[in-house]
Amino acid sequence: MRSTLILLFIGFSTVVNSQIEEIRRITEQLCSPEFHGRGYVNHGDSIAAAYLVEEFKKIGAEAYGDGFYQDFQLSVNTFPGAMALSQGEKQLVPGLHFSINPSSKGGQYSMHPTEVSAAQILDLDYMRALISEILRVPNSQIMVFNFLGASKDTVKQILPIMHEIAQLMPVAELVDKKFTWSVGREQLYFPYFQIQDSVYQKGVQLEMNVDAKVIENYQTQNVIAYLPAKKKCKETIVFTAHYDHLGRMGADTHFPGANDNASGTAMLLTMAKYFKEHPSKYNILFIAFAGEEAGLVGSKFYTEHPLLKLKKIKFLVNLDIMGSGEHGVTVVNGTLFKKEFDLLQKINKELDLLAKVKIRGPAANSDHYWFTEKGVPAIFIYTMGQNSHYHDIFDTYEELSFAEYADITKLLIEFVKRM
Repeated sequence: MRSTLILLFIGFSTVVNSQIEEIRRITEQLCSPEFHGRGYVNHGDSIAAAYLVEEFKKIGAEAYGDGFYQDFQLSVNTFPGAMALSQGEKQLVPGLHFSINPSSKGGQYSMHPTEVSAAQILDLDYMRALISEILRVPNSQIMVFNFLGASKDTVKQILPIMHEIAQLMPVAELVDKKFTWSVGREQLYFPYFQIQDSVYQKGVQLEMNVDAKVIENYQTQNVIAYLPAKKKCKETIVFTAHYDHLGRMGADTHFPGANDNASGTAMLLTMAKYFKEHPSKYNILFIAFAGEEAGLVGSKFYTEHPLLKLKKIKFLVNLDIMGSGEHGVTVVNGTLFKKEFDLLQKINKELDLLAKVKIRGPAANSDHYWFTEKGVPAIFIYTMGQNSHYHDIFDTYEELSFAEYADITKLLIEFVKRM
């Protein structure tokens, strides 16, 4: 038995290691500025989708249904042009010195900052008087919230009040941690910023020039490819990953989304290449979702309009954040599908692959969620490692170690074989 496993391990290593450079190429391309952060400015999502279709074609995967695309629509707030915020002579750098709320309104404003502390924001009489004073000359001031150092309980009290004030006037909050951005689906009535406390100048006029545009019914697409089983089979294994990311915060700043989720998208292609060359006993479907960062929109659309009937899915594996793995992987839904989780752990131990295969319960944190809600057995696997960049401008190709990419690939291949 041991000699068989050693031969199997060597065979896996030869196949997988030959693909690492190819996967690096694909990941780097998906992160490039020409893909515009795979978001909705300059149709970065569609550029990425077309690229994936060509890669699936090169592998020899087939279209499923009428083609490789499943079109759907969503509304998004975008920042396609100017993204400027300055104080005095200092021009602040987007993504580094400041971040704009993804649902923020744009425009040109010259605003005097009025700072409010944690204690002041909780003093309702004080805040009513201050708001009334500011609203006498609309859009001439920005309320700047400074609750750095406040307790977690205090912050919980403050946040709802802050968001209510943001309905009435431009606002900013001072932060001392890295920014985490997302995708907005609507637009607020006023500008809304976060500014690093280290660069903020108390009392100095804030000048803003931001281009923000809501696109109603923007058309995007899931990308779907298919490999039939080596013998006719009614059951299908599905591999999924979202290929979209956050796009651009202005014309000059894009979010590469290397770990999240160019790396997982690359893993889809790794799986496709392997199972094209080594057909499985199951049909295998690959779905690269759009709209994940906008609220799992693409996967929700698929489960409501399935091209492959959901009851024909034997098991679904969703892949995200595949670029590290020094500390192992986490398996979301592992508590729901304990048999499959135990199989992953058994394979990992037998082949001595990853430092850890960690179990986690259900979570609505990626595209597996809507499938589970519809009764499809599904898990979500992501790596644990040294790379802490997430939803920021530093999630670049250069930061990826791919430390356990080969071992994760071996784990997934053997998992399908033993299903």
